[in-house]
Amino acid sequence: MNSTPAPAHRTDGGRVRAVRRARAGHEVVEVGNGLIRLVIAPALGGRVLSAVRDGREFLHRDPGLLDDELNARDPHTVGPHDGPMSAWHNWGGDKTWPAPQGWSGSREWAGPPDPVLDSGAYACTVEAAGDGSRVDLTLTSGDDPRTGLRLTRRIGLVAGRCDFTLRLAATNVSTRRVRWALWNVTQLPGHPPRRPGEGVWLATAGSGAPQTVDLVAGTGRPRVERRGDVLHVPAQDVVGKVGFPDAAGWIAHVGPAGTWTYRFPVDPTAPYTDGGSRAEVWLEHPLDAPLEHLGGLRPRHRVVECEALGPYEELAPGETTRLDGTVSLGPYLGAVTAVGEHAWWSAPLAHAGGAVTGTCVPAGRGPVEVLLRDAGGRVLRSRGLGTREAGVPLVLDHRLPDEPDAVLLEVRRGRHLLGSVPVTR
Repeated sequence: MNSTPAPAHRTDGGRVRAVRRARAGHEVVEVGNGLIRLVIAPALGGRVLSAVRDGREFLHRDPGLLDDELNARDPHTVGPHDGPMSAWHNWGGDKTWPAPQGWSGSREWAGPPDPVLDSGAYACTVEAAGDGSRVDLTLTSGDDPRTGLRLTRRIGLVAGRCDFTLRLAATNVSTRRVRWALWNVTQLPGHPPRRPGEGVWLATAGSGAPQTVDLVAGTGRPRVERRGDVLHVPAQDVVGKVGFPDAAGWIAHVGPAGTWTYRFPVDPTAPYTDGGSRAEVWLEHPLDAPLEHLGGLRPRHRVVECEALGPYEELAPGETTRLDGTVSLGPYLGAVTAVGEHAWWSAPLAHAGGAVTGTCVPAGRGPVEVLLRDAGGRVLRSRGLGTREAGVPLVLDHRLPDEPDAVLLEVRRGRHLLGSVPVTR
């Protein structure tokens, strides 16, 4: 297919570049930095259709609707459509919707399908730093008369990192007051259990809210297990959804491609939809017949949806609600125990008897060191571990002799904190 450069600075050698490419039925924008590559489809509801690291695809998409090059198999399927769930063209990928979902009144979003926010075309602008250090794409929906909203998705990719930012906004463009929450939905490939630790992981905040709430039972309710300080939704054949009112602000999926993580803010003082859920997980697998109580939905693939929600807010005309997050792509390491701003952890960081242990994956490249600090924040002892590459596991099994006044152990990459833990003796 012919391609034309996007209005962005095209560079090589690990710098960030963006390219527009024509595909059957629509156009895509490819953005890459040498570590990860994203493909965004503005005409398909502003979705991220592909997220690749080391040649591995992390996102699910329907092979019946799109071929391997992201061409629409039937270009007539591209465009706004509405109707029951059975009529939905579920392209897959990562997209943003309003919550709560429902069909009982105007204060619930009766989709998907939806002709504006889910299947409508989004305007797309591309901004790039002149030195190739960063590209930002802004996707803007049409004005939706049913919800009164205009959605904006701003995707940012910088050089030298294996993560990207996802900044979401919903603006009330109507003349009435409306009440909605932002709801980001990422579809990832599901599969029968294969390796230890596969499935969905998320932390709880200890807020006193219920750890889980049952939301949808298609063929049943997803099973949730507690593993220490985190919850685990193992790979399983069920069609259903579970919510997490006590979610602490990150969710991760471990699957065939590796480890996908999504870090987002939570507001412990704000109301949330769906029984107070801050995050949700939907699972589906192929069925021989449609589920009539779910609008005739008939799953044909194994899919895992990892969903993050913003607070449930009332918006006056012109007001905006926001939800900012960061997505990272990394290798398979089994369980995920923590996700921070600059690294995610598989084996948790620990310090006991002068031994430092744990395994993390830094999002960026740079020199790493471990530090012991006293109660006032003063560095008592440190040890450099050399320069580590972005997205490459950092296995800690080092000695750092204890100090009588040490209360905190930190792992840092330059000025960025990768993890910390109280000192134990």
